[in-house]
Amino acid sequence: MSHGARVIRTGVSSGGPPAPTASSSAGSDADLMDGAYFRSCAGMLKVAQMISLLVGFISVNNSPWTDYSAFSYYQIVTMCDLVMILFFYIIHIFRIYRKLTCVSWPLAEFLHYLIGTILLLIASIVAASKSYNFTGLVAGATFGFLATILCVLSIWSSYKVSCITQSTSK
Repeated sequence: MSHGARVIRTGVSSGGPPAPTASSSAGSDADLMDGAYFRSCAGMLKVAQMISLLVGFISVNNSPWTDYSAFSYYQIVTMCDLVMILFFYIIHIFRIYRKLTCVSWPLAEFLHYLIGTILLLIASIVAASKSYNFTGLVAGATFGFLATILCVLSIWSSYKVSCITQSTSK
């Protein structure tokens, strides 16, 4: 009952160049981080989302509030969305999705964007309706709407990629 020849790779080789060591920073950095994700469309979209959420949060935080519950809800939604986008950004940068295969990362990211975008849209509408022409509150609501549009673009691109990938793999 032979299963055929199997090749087992180890870090030690009897011939050829030696395996990279810890002192070789170029090899370990290339394995540790995905430098191409910084320049990719998805990476830049995440950075734009984080910047617009942060600017919206700071604008609302430094303005006089007209309704405490509306703007505290806006701040909670923007910070939670910002933290989750940063979490997925780190997942992609350090290629953690390759090591933790028990999680469906595209589905998790899609659901995060779906739920986060709906909550962000509601928060931005409420913030815009309660702003009463205070410039900081109007700016916060505007950046909230901008972040909502950027999140919709992320939903569309992730849905497009996952649907194309699934339909062509059959």
